[in-house]
Amino acid sequence: MNAYIVAGFRSAVGKANRGGFRFTRPDVLGAEVIKHLMASVPNVSAEQVDDLIVGNAMPEAEQGLNFARFVSLMSFDTDKVSAMTVNRYCASGLETIAIAASKIHSGLADCIIAGGSESMSLIPMGGWRVVPDADLALAHPDYYWNMGLTAEQVAKEYKVNREDQDLFSYHSHQKAIAAIEAGKFRNEIAPVTVKETFFDASSGKKKTKEFIVDTDEGPRADTSIEALAKLKPVFAAGGSVTAGNSSQTSDGAAFVMVVSEKFLKENNLTPIARMVSYASVGVPPRIMGIGPVAAIPKALKIAGLTQNDIDLFELNEAFASQSLAVVRELGLNPELINVNGGAIALGHPLGCTGGKLTVQLLNELKRRDKKYGVVTMCVGTGQGAAGVFEMM
Repeated sequence: MNAYIVAGFRSAVGKANRGGFRFTRPDVLGAEVIKHLMASVPNVSAEQVDDLIVGNAMPEAEQGLNFARFVSLMSFDTDKVSAMTVNRYCASGLETIAIAASKIHSGLADCIIAGGSESMSLIPMGGWRVVPDADLALAHPDYYWNMGLTAEQVAKEYKVNREDQDLFSYHSHQKAIAAIEAGKFRNEIAPVTVKETFFDASSGKKKTKEFIVDTDEGPRADTSIEALAKLKPVFAAGGSVTAGNSSQTSDGAAFVMVVSEKFLKENNLTPIARMVSYASVGVPPRIMGIGPVAAIPKALKIAGLTQNDIDLFELNEAFASQSLAVVRELGLNPELINVNGGAIALGHPLGCTGGKLTVQLLNELKRRDKKYGVVTMCVGTGQGAAGVFEMM
């Protein structure tokens, strides 16, 4: 039984701690995107949705307590839609789509909404309370390295120099700015109205302001290779990984609707695409950024395809060092990678990113009238993931 994606939307991506979503709860943000998604498929009612699967990389505090269930209760006019939260760090949003497709393939469901939501403004990287196992940390300290240190290690082991990292980052911003100016993201973004209450010092009174967030906040038109070259390493003395060639911490949400062939026909829906295959792999934690090098070939083998069959790749672009290492190790065509910019410019809202990149990929494949695309990412503590999609 085939599983088809019939609709997909994402929020704009906000800058963590200083952007439009800095005070917006991630369950609220996820619900706003799902409401927009449901409105785009008027033939489908909330009662027909069998499950909601939400990816989230830091499921605690505002993202705790089976976060997905609260997203469900906020999204639908019924309490009948069950929900679960999935955590595979940066691959969480893609993992949920794979789970949805698998459940539909096996006949366990006919309509599932899958994706992810993350607030890095409210929940910092690593969460609020990290408690490593002392014995494991002594034996394998790299298991607990922060992501920046792993990016430094990838740069060292795969000989990715600082100049190439900064050039890659510059191009990420340039591509993202060009995409925004061309309106490429306009139809895939669900506009979200934000209301903020604040104290106005000049009047001494409480005030409220309301605004719409509908444009990605990360890309910088004013950045330059020279400006990037002036930034100091932030993770290792004498290193090459800087704030400028690393992905931005961000807030965002993205979801797709996945349905069975029977559901498609019964509700007179038009399929956009299908997930052909999905694979996850383990790699050494110290070089976690290399995960896609193992995941992409595995996913392609399952799909019965080769790299030459793929028209576009969306790589999570956690760091320029790991992105370049992946491109070089696999011999990927740089012209097909993150054609509208990546997370260095657009941001990386962790558990949301897999869903976000899927939405972006499908829209770009449609614009280009192409057939196959891959969404892939590295994953903290040494994993990689990749999903192959086919346009209908």
